[in-house]
Amino acid sequence: MKLQSSELENGIRLIKLVGKLDSNGTYDIEIEFIRSCGGDKPRILVDLSKVNYISSIGIPMLVNTARSVMGRGGKLGLLSPQRNVLDVLELVGVSHMLPIYYDLKSAVAGMLA
Repeated sequence: MKLQSSELENGIRLIKLVGKLDSNGTYDIEIEFIRSCGGDKPRILVDLSKVNYISSIGIPMLVNTARSVMGRGGKLGLLSPQRNVLDVLELVGVSHMLPIYYDLKSAVAGMLA
């Protein structure tokens, strides 16, 4: 699992995840992911377009970090999950807790709203 973080011009932090978000992948990036979501009132967009698998270990990392972000007055949204990853997120109810966007334009608009 790889993590790339960048800042969009509107103050949104874009975190791109690449690989499998299973036990090994989560272990590889969890500390860096949490650090990347730090700050006061952060706006975080997590690009899942290159994540081809998510397990029951990866889901809590996303949910717990989102709770932390929201507790600090911020927002965390998910961008472009692959169909199989989206199916898992919907099955366990993550899609009811976190906004899921399918293109960058609508994601930016949603994060700034």
